[in-house]
This record gives sequence, C-alpha cells and structure tokens, in this order.
Amino acid sequence: MQQTKVYSFPSADQVAQALNAFLAHASAEAIKQHGRFTVAFSGGSLPATVAKYLKDNKSVDFAKWFVFFSDERCVPLDDPESNFKLVKDELLSHVPIPDSQVIRISEALVSDSKRAAEDYDLQIAKALGCDVVNQPPVFDCILLGIGPDGHTCSLFPGHPEVQEKSKWVTFINDSPKPPASRITLTIPVLNRARSVAFVVTGGSKCDTVKAIVDGRDMSLPAAHVAPSEGELYWFLDDATAKYLTVNKPAEFKL
Repeated sequence: MQQTKVYSFPSADQVAQALNAFLAHASAEAIKQHGRFTVAFSGGSLPATVAKYLKDNKSVDFAKWFVFFSDERCVPLDDPESNFKLVKDELLSHVPIPDSQVIRISEALVSDSKRAAEDYDLQIAKALGCDVVNQPPVFDCILLGIGPDGHTCSLFPGHPEVQEKSKWVTFINDSPKPPASRITLTIPVLNRARSVAFVVTGGSKCDTVKAIVDGRDMSLPAAHVAPSEGELYWFLDDATAKYLTVNKPAEFKL
C-alpha cells in the first residue's frame, strides 16, 4: 500500500474546491493513459460535495467518464433513497456523461438483492471488458464516505460482508440503517483501485476518523481500505481532522 495522504481544509467549501482539482487531474491522467476515466460514487453528503465545483468545470472531458456506484440501496431509481438519483441530481444532470456510461443497479431486480448484486457484477465486467472469474476490476478512482460507526459503502461493523474475498459485489438485507436491502462493492475491489478518496466533513466523525487513519482499528470496515498498488486519500475539513496526530494533514498539491 502507498502512504496515506491526508488533506485538511478550513471549510467544506474548500474541500469541494480541492476535490474539483483532484478529480479533474485524475480524469485527465486516466484519459491520457487509457482513454477513459472510471469512477465509483457512494452516497450521503459526498455527491453534493464532489459536484459543487466539478459540475461547472469545462476542462473535464466528461464524455469519457464511466460512472459506477460503490454501493446502492435496493429501491427504484427515482426513490429519494437511491444513490443513483442523488448522483444524478447533483452531477449527472449537469454534465455530458453518456447515459450508457452510467452503470447503475437494475431496477427490475431491486426486490432481490442477491440477483441485483450478481447482475451488477456482470455489468461491471461488461463495461470494463474484464472477466468475473479473474482478479477484481481496477477502477481509476473510488469516492467513499464513512458513517459514525466506521462503515463505508454498505459494509457495516460486525457484518460478514466485510470479510468477503471472492465476490466483486455482494448484498446485504439487514443494514443497520434503512433501507435494509443494498448491494455493495467489496474490500478486494476497493483495494484494487488506482486511487481511493475518502471525503468526510462536518466534525461529527472526528473520533472515527482518528480511529481509522491513526489507529487502523480493524473493527471498523473503512480501516480495511488499503489499496495494494494505488493511492489512499482523505479529504477532510479541519473540524474532522483535529484529532489526527500520526497521519497529520499535508499540504494539498497535485
């Protein structure tokens, strides 16, 4: 694993500005190297923070973006709980990413999380041109948040999905927070990414962030995220980073 890079900013607005610069740079590099940019979004407050400045960035070649979802709730795509709807409202409806390049849960399968997870496996394989029996796919960037309990994606403390080693996408029907049924990328997929960026603001999760970033508390699912060959980033506001003493924030630069 590469060294963890922690960045902290005085406000959530400045976190959004930094993410705009970070993703514009990552996108340009990926497109230069292999003709497209593959990025996975989680939900919560992350899409709004990411999209705040990015949606107006005319330097980004959004036509070459392929968008995936780190996890998804098993609900219709227009449901307020849908991560797809959240990302669509915040970003996709503002930028020219072809609809065929937005890889979402099959709405026909939202009543069967197991089948929905298996189908999303196949969708990823088809979009990225890889085989589901081989090593996990390599995303250019995976954008993640965390919960106060240290969960990330829909991987919750004490749940067996955290230990899943063979599947790319798994399912859960007993999520501690509603809705109960979800699909989620697994740790092996997260750890194959070229870059993983956690985005946490607001200060309420400062103790959890310290336990993950400084303490590597493996009872917390987010602590399992450690890209084997990629880079791990934390984009925080100062209120969230205030207790970090081991992995102290560094100056942000591309």
